[in-house]
This record gives sequence, structure tokens and C-alpha cells, in this order.
Amino acid sequence: MAKGKLIVLEGIDGSGKSAQFRRLCARLEKDGIDYNHIVFPRYGEESSALIRMYLNGEFGTRPDDVNAYTASTFFAVDRFASYKKDWGATYESGGLFLSDRYTTSNAVHQGSKLPDEELPAFFRWLSDLEYDKMGLPRPDLVIYLDVDLETSLSRMRKREAKNNTHADIHEQDADYLRRCLHTADRAADFYGWTRIPFQKDGLERDVDEKNEEIYRIIRAAIQ
Repeated sequence: MAKGKLIVLEGIDGSGKSAQFRRLCARLEKDGIDYNHIVFPRYGEESSALIRMYLNGEFGTRPDDVNAYTASTFFAVDRFASYKKDWGATYESGGLFLSDRYTTSNAVHQGSKLPDEELPAFFRWLSDLEYDKMGLPRPDLVIYLDVDLETSLSRMRKREAKNNTHADIHEQDADYLRRCLHTADRAADFYGWTRIPFQKDGLERDVDEKNEEIYRIIRAAIQ
């Protein structure tokens, strides 16, 4: 039996990724499409222990205190555990999966710790680690929500105030987020991700308009 399909939604904090993910799930269900959804990291699982320690600042209060390669393994192990325990069998038997973040997030967030000239080697290493060595599925489609830094920061601050939450070491560092956006642009070109611009003609695009575009792309990919 043919293996399943894996579609990934990627974007830095404040890109509207979670809202789009919920809308996409609702539309797939409404249209009667048999699918499964996964979200990374899985903060409630034991396999995310090192991720939580890292993001809480136990290994250093700045993202750069843990190098790109080491931090990437924290997130990769959580995905490996998830695949082996939760969704691998369904995927192998032909299931369709929509994922909120994936290996793509390592490319963006950990790759941002490296100079531009080292990024191609890191991107290749990351693919080899997770897809070849660990045996995780390669995405059939990656949709990247392309947002600017000012919008990202503004949306994060509003979310924190509304939910009375505190930013982790990634979210607290505006320079780090700026580097993430730059690295995401490089990763999108390197891996061939599908970009969805947050703005059009200098204005924020309507949520429904973006969702319509994303859903149309997904439907074409799963035909």
C-alpha cells in the first residue's frame, strides 16, 4: 500500500499559523476528507523534556547558548517518538496528515543561529538527520506563512496580554526573530516551500482570503 501524504504549515510566531491551522482542519472535516492532524512540539509528552528545559532557559537564557545542531536534536527526538508511538502506522497505510510545524521549524529557528554561508550545509544535515537517519517522512508540501517582523512582534505581545502568558527565550529576543525571518526566506528557497504572503500592497491580507488560497493549494496536492 502506498504511503500517506504529509502537509506542513510553517511560520514564525505571530504569523497567524495556529489560526490558519484550525481553519484548515475545520474545512477538511466539513468537506468529509479523511485526515489526521499533528502539532509540534508536543509539550505535554515526556519526549519534549529537553525542549521545555531549553525554551525555559535552563541551558542558557539566550537561544544561541545551545548551538543549532544540538538544539535541533531535541526537537527531532520529539518528532521521532511521536511518529513511532502515535501516527507512523496510519501514515504508512496511506493516511493524510496536516502538521502544525515539523522539521521545517528546526530549519528556521535553529538555522538562524548560523551565518548564511553555513546554511546550505545545515539544511542538508537536518534533512539527512530527520528523514534519512531517523526515518521520518518527508513532507509532500510545506506552506510557509511569510510575515514581517513588526507584525510578528505586535501579534505576539497582544496574544501574551490576552492569555496572560510569558514569552519563551525565542519569543523574547527580537533580534533572534529577525534572524529567523531571514533564515526562513533562505530555507523556503532551498527546500522549495510554498509561500503565503501576510500582506498585499502593504496591507494585511484578510484571514479568509489567505485561508482560501492555502486550502486551494492543499486540495490540489491531495488529489
